[in-house]
Amino acid sequence: MYAVIKTGGQQFKVEQGMFLKIEKLEVKPGKKVIFKEVLIVSDGNDIQVGTPFVSKATVEARIISQGKGKKVHILKFRRRKHSMKQQGHRQLLTEIEIVKINA
Repeated sequence: MYAVIKTGGQQFKVEQGMFLKIEKLEVKPGKKVIFKEVLIVSDGNDIQVGTPFVSKATVEARIISQGKGKKVHILKFRRRKHSMKQQGHRQLLTEIEIVKINA
């Protein structure tokens, strides 16, 4: 059984027992979170597609940790102008474990 959920402006295909890093959620580690924006639910042969979301479908997850992602370097360079700008960014991430898919 799998589902497609929407969180943080992104869509993820999830299965029970799966570990996943998503955009930061303001929840303490060890707590549970419920995703109500479920786009697709499938249990083998039967597929439910939402318009835009599947009604009464939820995905339960447990928060494992909060952290930061890999550093991204941004460089803007203008040739022959003696101009250069450097910048970096580290995205805040939440690691979750999918506990249950309710269809």
